[in-house]
Amino acid sequence: MTRSTYVVGIGSNRRGRHGSPTAEVAAALAALPGRLVVSAPIIVTAPLGPSIRRFANTVAVIESDCAPGDLLRRLKAIERAFGRRRGQRWGARVIDLDILLWSGGSWAEPGLIIPHAALRTRDFVLGPLLRIVPGWRDPISGLTMRQLNARLTSRRALPRRSGAGAGP
Repeated sequence: MTRSTYVVGIGSNRRGRHGSPTAEVAAALAALPGRLVVSAPIIVTAPLGPSIRRFANTVAVIESDCAPGDLLRRLKAIERAFGRRRGQRWGARVIDLDILLWSGGSWAEPGLIIPHAALRTRDFVLGPLLRIVPGWRDPISGLTMRQLNARLTSRRALPRRSGAGAGP
């Protein structure tokens, strides 16, 4: 396969052998396969789902000769090496590595869909993406990361009520 560019999401909300969740994310950045092109600053965000622990999150752009499925297998091997075990969905985890975007556009195979299915709905992903790849287009919607972030974070006006007797 020719060299491809990928955007990888990295998150942690549990201490591991590298230390705090922020330290786990920093260590995962250093362990990514391929060549690290750029990464966003690590941010701390509110938990998603039933977890009560705050997350450390970032996104990184890497270049790799791996096909998407091969890259996913390498990322899962890194998760196992960091001590990640299967458990409750959205529960505490030492590290979570997800392929968010790929320079080849869309990809689908069992266990892997690119772009990541929740990419357009997560501020903790779109905010960092906006910092490092604002012009990257989502292959599904055709919108840039800047446009997706604006859609997600813009305040929407309340609908206007019209007509007599519409209520308080």
